[in-house]
Amino acid sequence: MKIKFCGADKEVTGSAHLITLDNGFSFLLDCGLYQGYDKGMADFNKTWLFDVTKLDCIVLSHAHIDHIGRLPRIVKDGFDGPIYATPATQSLAAILLLDSAMIHEKDAEYANKKLASKGIEYSEEVLEPLYVPDDVPPVMEKFTTHNYNRWFNIHPDVQVNYHDSGHILGAASVNLRINENGKARTLSFSGDIGRPNRPILRDPDPMERAEIIITESTYGNREHETQPEESARLLEIIRRTCVEQRGKVIIPAFSVGRTQEIVYMMDRMSTEGILPRVPVYVDSPLSVNATAIYNAHPECYDRDLLNYLLEDKDPFGFNGLTYIKNVEESKSLNDNQDPCVIISASGMVTAGRIQHHIINNCDNKRNTILIIGYCAPGTPGRFIMDGADHIRLHGQEKPILATVEVMQSFSAHGDRKEMRNFLQNQKDIAKRIFLVHGEEDVQIAYKAYLEEDGFSGISIPSLGEEIIL
Repeated sequence: MKIKFCGADKEVTGSAHLITLDNGFSFLLDCGLYQGYDKGMADFNKTWLFDVTKLDCIVLSHAHIDHIGRLPRIVKDGFDGPIYATPATQSLAAILLLDSAMIHEKDAEYANKKLASKGIEYSEEVLEPLYVPDDVPPVMEKFTTHNYNRWFNIHPDVQVNYHDSGHILGAASVNLRINENGKARTLSFSGDIGRPNRPILRDPDPMERAEIIITESTYGNREHETQPEESARLLEIIRRTCVEQRGKVIIPAFSVGRTQEIVYMMDRMSTEGILPRVPVYVDSPLSVNATAIYNAHPECYDRDLLNYLLEDKDPFGFNGLTYIKNVEESKSLNDNQDPCVIISASGMVTAGRIQHHIINNCDNKRNTILIIGYCAPGTPGRFIMDGADHIRLHGQEKPILATVEVMQSFSAHGDRKEMRNFLQNQKDIAKRIFLVHGEEDVQIAYKAYLEEDGFSGISIPSLGEEIIL
């Protein structure tokens, strides 16, 4: 058996790990989009480190674009096998891939208009989108879904079992039983590890015990704030900004997971009567659609939310909250100077309406930009988080005079302690542990942290590295 690391290696986006058995059967764990601006990764999304026409199937962990975002491209390039996922992952993938396709199409259109304005119309510089909306339906036709905790076959010699990873709706670890050359092999892939005691979703379910582990390491060098602290801090930021300073709180948030969590937290504040009476806007068509899918999958809820439903039938809606789809309504928010909270995508400020809200509000000292999750290096969100004095978006450059707050405790990723606890049942059985989905300096720190706790056989693979097991 061979593992080839084809994405999210010493990086946090572009998850893809190729498994090839001695009999030639091959499958891909995730097929994610690289999100960032590293020049060395410029061609990553449109190239492959393997022959896609010989790939037998794809097994997905969850629906975030950095884990599914190249599916339309791989199908377009010749992949013709099944795609395995949980039911909720399939539901989210349908809307997320369409949204991603529209972004690629619009980005290419915008770039080509700029080239045309310089007299460049027919050359190698003219951009083709990675894929377009018409490329998504052929992908969705390939989906085959399986619920948690049910073994199923992707090959006579390969069984898969999904365990709830508690990361986003439908997220799972991928547990594999492989019969190779008469020997039973076990491999578990964590996907993205969620957090215990978080709102909405159940706590992460430990993976099957396995000799080979591929696991994420995003927050491998830090620990998050606790929930009571984050709730109090969010409330303090809203009160200070909107009530005392009469400003706006601008929150870049991923449409899936982060948006629903922060809305649910504010819903509970509203029910308790402690949320200031200021308008709250969720300005993202994708977030609106994703929230509808969250409402449609109560089988993924934790007990606290199920109990809360007895008190509040709509945990993602409260007086003063408005979901916006219309472009004109979105634009009007920039002209409105009244205090409010605006939650908009994308979470790393790489695309979407959040870019307009940032550029129209960053130069006002009364306002606050609240970063509530991970931002990859090179993204606008990361520049803001790291204390940039200016930001350039949509051809405009403005100073950042607004207060910048960072609350990474909202992250759907476990911190180093939570990830270590998630792996505890593997300590005495795992012979090889591969750290993926993390920046290299963080991975080095996390490796040392695990080794101090008694884990062994840990390595940090590079992009394109192939390991024979």
